Amino acid sequence: MAINLAKGQRVDVGLKNLVVALGWSGADLDVSAFPLGSSGQIPAEEFFVFYNNLVSKDGAVTHSGDDKSGGQGDRESITVDLERLDPRIEQIVFVATIHDADLTGENFGQVRNSYIRIYNTENSEEICKYELDEDYSVETAVEFGRIYKRNGAWRFEAIGNGASGGLSTFVKKYAAAFS
Repeated sequence: MAINLAKGQRVDVGLKNLVVALGWSGADLDVSAFPLGSSGQIPAEEFFVFYNNLVSKDGAVTHSGDDKSGGQGDRESITVDLERLDPRIEQIVFVATIHDADLTGENFGQVRNSYIRIYNTENSEEICKYELDEDYSVETAVEFGRIYKRNGAWRFEAIGNGASGGLSTFVKKYAAAFS
């Protein structure tokens, strides 16, 4: 049975292969993954997964591609094979940003039905789900959640932190050496 999480809650993932799916309605969002080492930074630029780099350097993190359809349900997903993950990676942060927010003037206050969920790649069983329920009226990016290793086990944390400045805000935060 899937667990519905609140902001800040954590849950054991219990899988080696999983899908992190995000859904929403409203603006054109872009989903990105930042695989991070112990320094809190990506170890090399090629690990950063987004619409222009769909597979991480180690092949463990794969993006489904940019969805501009405006449909319902899961819009973009990232498949993670934790057994293939480079041993330097200790966590993966998942971020959604509004495409061209500086041109469109859109913000997350206009995005509806947004969520992140994790499910098993083998049987599509949902493990957990976190639905954004705050009003992000000035934010153009949201750090939805992260998977991280603790005592040898992988866990998921619902984060829900908004930011202004779009994707570049998170690139500066997690890939400072490459930006």
